[in-house]
Order: sequence, then C-alpha cells, then structure tokens
Amino acid sequence: MSFGQLCEEMMKIYLVCNVRFVTKVMFVGTGGGRHTTMFQIRSTGGFLVETGKSRIYIDPGPGALTNLHKIGYDIRKIDAVRISHCHPDHCSDAAAWIAGMTHGGFVKKGELYGSVTVMEGLGNLGPKISSYHKNLPKKCFTVKPGETYLVANLKTDIMKSDHSDPTGVGFKFYTRDGILSYVSDTNYSDEIASQYKGTRVLLLPVTVPFNNRVKGHLCTADAVLFVECVKPELCVFVHLGIAILKRDPIKEAEIVKNMTGVETIAGEDLMTLDMSKDLVFGRLEPMKLKWSSFWNL
Repeated sequence: MSFGQLCEEMMKIYLVCNVRFVTKVMFVGTGGGRHTTMFQIRSTGGFLVETGKSRIYIDPGPGALTNLHKIGYDIRKIDAVRISHCHPDHCSDAAAWIAGMTHGGFVKKGELYGSVTVMEGLGNLGPKISSYHKNLPKKCFTVKPGETYLVANLKTDIMKSDHSDPTGVGFKFYTRDGILSYVSDTNYSDEIASQYKGTRVLLLPVTVPFNNRVKGHLCTADAVLFVECVKPELCVFVHLGIAILKRDPIKEAEIVKNMTGVETIAGEDLMTLDMSKDLVFGRLEPMKLKWSSFWNL
C-alpha cells in the first residue's frame, strides 16, 4: 500500500469514528389501557431508544416482539430493559425480552430495571419478573423515584408517578441530543409535571380525550397543563386508549398544539423519531415474513 493510499484509509477510519450518532426513538406500540390491550387496536408494546452506544427498551407489553419481528429487528441487540410498573400493557412480554436480550439465557449480558411491584411485588401486584429471569442479565435493579442510574451508558433519572400501581415510575433520559422524557401512567399534578422541566422531547401517555377523565391516567386537558408546565420542544402522545382512538388522537394532539403553541403529535405504531436538530420523523414498514438469517443458531 502506498503512502497516499494509507492516508486515504486512515481518513476513512477517522470519518467513521467521528460520525455523530443521532438519538433515535422507535415507537413499537402506541396503545394503552385495558381495552386497547385486550383488542390490540394498537400494539401496547412500548418503545426503543437507540443512542449509538446503547439500545434500551422501555415497557415491553403485548405486541412488542411481534412488531419488531415484522421489521426484522434482532432482539439480541438490546442492552437494557426498563419497566415502569406492573400492568400488562407495560410488562406482559418482559420475560421474553429478557430471554432475547441474553440470547435465550445463554449469554449473561444486558441490564434490567423495574419498579418495586415489577421486581418484588407489593400487595396484589407482582412480582412480574421471576428469580430465574432476574439472574439472566449482568445487572438487575429495583428502581424508585429520586434515584439516578447509568443505564447502558445513558444517565437516567427515576421520576415519581401517581397511579393505581403505587410504585410506578417515569424516566428522564439525558441524551446527547437533549432530554427525552417518558412520563408513564399518572394523574396530573403540578408536582408530577414539574419533574420534567428541561425536557426537549416529552412522551406523554394520553389515554382518554379532552375532559374524559379516568383515575390514574391523563386526558387531553391534562396534556395541555402538562405541556404548559414543561414547555418541551415536542410532545408525542403515547399509551392511547380506546376512547381517544375512537375520537381521533390526531385532532386531540392538535388541541394541545393550538392551546400551548408546542408542537404536539399523536404517536403511531412503528413511527420513528430522530432527535436531530430538526426532529425528523419516519416510519418503518413491515416486511413480508420469511426465515431470518439470525434465527440460524
């Protein structure tokens, strides 16, 4: 190899190593609540955060594995699983996700984080994770509000919630592209909302439409108050219940946008968001199901 060719190859390596990876969010399932879960009107499968250094899955409910299979995603790539609370639409597929992250339980890797009810149980809730599955990842934590963790190299604050699961939590991720926050299920209060100030992208579980209140969940009117308090650059509705889906979540999101001046959209299954300067949305299209090469174990 000539000196000129060597310099050219070194430049290629330098450029590859210095490419800035934009934080990405994949909305695997945007449904929520018992009726949406029962009928799978939307998948209730949570979302994936990719930072370049880590892949973190949050709230693996029904439909998560199915949707990832449809787009050909290899679950063994996951570095951490986080679960906000012990309700089926947030944790029913947890054991399968843990097994997938650890290559069927044969490779001790990855991290698991869950609320008290998920990991230990409390009253008539949980535990959701068996002792066997707790022992599969390298790290396993029971999380509580006020704590901070380095989750797969991503700083994350554990936030307070006010829900029928008394140990439910929200998450505040400090990405290189700004703070990404997931509120999880909760009643509205100024105290709850204020925790998320400084957030750039707010993932807000809006289960019911304007002023159609259900205890332990947010409606569109609550979303207005939440967004006015936090003042994010973008709010995305997730955890859409059957009532708001029937009413039309796109129109409900427009209400929040018009009343607050903050860009607000209704999430859709397999929608993607690149947290670049311009916040770029995309969509992943399901593939024709066929044998995948990474099934050849």
